[in-house]
Amino acid sequence: MNIISLLIPKDNAAYLYETCTVRKGLEDMKIHGYTAIPVLSKDGRYVGTVSEGDFLWNLMEKDSREEQGEMLIADIIRPDFNPSANIYITMEELLQRAVQQSFIPVTDDRGYFIGIVTRQKIILTLMNTK
Repeated sequence: MNIISLLIPKDNAAYLYETCTVRKGLEDMKIHGYTAIPVLSKDGRYVGTVSEGDFLWNLMEKDSREEQGEMLIADIIRPDFNPSANIYITMEELLQRAVQQSFIPVTDDRGYFIGIVTRQKIILTLMNTK
């Protein structure tokens, strides 16, 4: 099975830029109903994933709403959380990642974000191939 057949392309996936504010990031996550979302650099490279927990810990550490509103996503992101996969990942590796992650960010050879593969898409595809 080819990962391309499972890919939700960047144009159809939600993501944030590391330069957007924490407030904007929370608003976007609420709009989409996600608990985690990929974060990109301005030039489109994948830099990590930010989760509800990252926002929560930020809220607990900051004293005022003004201070929180001025912070950028880059200030709270954990780059090691939800690592990306290259387009050439094997199905076995993809399945191993899906056990741990609800979605796998996918990048090209240069590290540019091209989309995501969701655990749901993998499961539904596997169910339909049997």
